[in-house]
Amino acid sequence: MASDAVKEFTDDNFDAEVLQSSGPVLVDFWAPWCGPCRQIAPMIDELASENPSIKIGKLNIDDNPSVPQRFGISSIPTLLVFKGGEIAESFVGVRPKAALQQALDSISA
Repeated sequence: MASDAVKEFTDDNFDAEVLQSSGPVLVDFWAPWCGPCRQIAPMIDELASENPSIKIGKLNIDDNPSVPQRFGISSIPTLLVFKGGEIAESFVGVRPKAALQQALDSISA
């Protein structure tokens, strides 16, 4: 189960929560049947807890198909870091936590 620090993004709230956010946002595109997605879930929780100034959330692609389609998400897990409504960083597949933290540090600097 996701920690309280991890937000749930949907087709309905994505523009307001992510694209119109004043600060950087990390979005984890995932699905319940995706093994690697489940593998990185604890790492996403840790990043959210350790970076309270950055909005971090997950978007279930099965329940919310329109946002992944808009951004051309073809593989999961895909992690996108948005800043000012634009994609600043993208990661496809399982990445080390340190690589994600480095991206968050550089974007929030």
